[in-house]
Amino acid sequence: MTNARESALAAALAADLAPWFEASHRDLTWRRTRDPYSIWVSEIMLQQTRVETVERYYADFLERFPSVQALADADEAAVLEAWSGLGYYRRARLLHKGARFVCDELGGTVPDDSADLRAVPGIGRYTAGAIASIAFDKPQPLVDGNVARVLSRVCGIEEPKQQDATASGHWTLTEAILQHGRPRVLAQALMELGATTCTPKSPRCEGCPVRSHCNAFATGRTNTIPAPRKKVAQPLDRLCALAVISRKRLLMVKRPATGLLAGMWCLPLVTDEDGPTELQTVFAQPDVMEDWSRVGAVRHVFTHRIWELSVCRATLPRRPALALEGEVAWVAAGERPAGGIPSVTSKLLKAAGF
Repeated sequence: MTNARESALAAALAADLAPWFEASHRDLTWRRTRDPYSIWVSEIMLQQTRVETVERYYADFLERFPSVQALADADEAAVLEAWSGLGYYRRARLLHKGARFVCDELGGTVPDDSADLRAVPGIGRYTAGAIASIAFDKPQPLVDGNVARVLSRVCGIEEPKQQDATASGHWTLTEAILQHGRPRVLAQALMELGATTCTPKSPRCEGCPVRSHCNAFATGRTNTIPAPRKKVAQPLDRLCALAVISRKRLLMVKRPATGLLAGMWCLPLVTDEDGPTELQTVFAQPDVMEDWSRVGAVRHVFTHRIWELSVCRATLPRRPALALEGEVAWVAAGERPAGGIPSVTSKLLKAAGF
């Protein structure tokens, strides 16, 4: 619950945000719809992914799965194939699971209330607020990193924990703001302001519609609020990717069901950074694998881990016996196994010349 001062601030922010957003917002594809399913898809895609990347995938995904029922009816391999290249594939699996829940348990109707939305697998507090406010025009709050940064600066919050997107003060103030106008406009305005103007570094205060209400601007603290986060060194794995070609087909393996790239297709990987000397983990008769050539290197950055991969290639007259568990596929040039491939695999195939 907000006090009188917070309520007045919320009203003032809403009054300035709405016309600014209407006049200057980016024309993004998902802003042209009020369909809750389509908005749900966009919000999941936008998690940890650049807007420009999502624009390349969003329309094609909806063309392939135009409704929550269509997504629910699809098999997982088809969903992952459509998601291929977006990364963070757990999002796609949860979106698929959520669609099946909506169809099986909710009669195929996406809920219009954030509390009910949060019962759907894969929908957290932020996504629930986004769907409820943007699709259904309900004053139900949503706070992501962009919104948290805007409100931290406006309110002059110095305590790092209170600057975080999970801080209760942000959610209370956001809800109050949405009650002073059209929630779908104000919710998007808050996110747009953080994404385009109140940026983490070098915020463009001269074009900010709420500058007159901003404590950080008034006190010269826009570069110190929010507090800079300490960078944590990412673990580095050095691996060797094996491009094994036989009868003009390349060996690909499906990754384990848990861990990085869970259930996705990749080249066989071994941990020896100096060459393919751990072949017994891949081939039942590693002695047949002698003529290797190192053809490239790939660096791939995950959210919390980095892979540095050397790519080694061998062409065999016959297919070797494999010691691998799980699914394997021998694919022709330009062919891809069902389910698509992640971006790191695309990099490896390019490096291997296949």
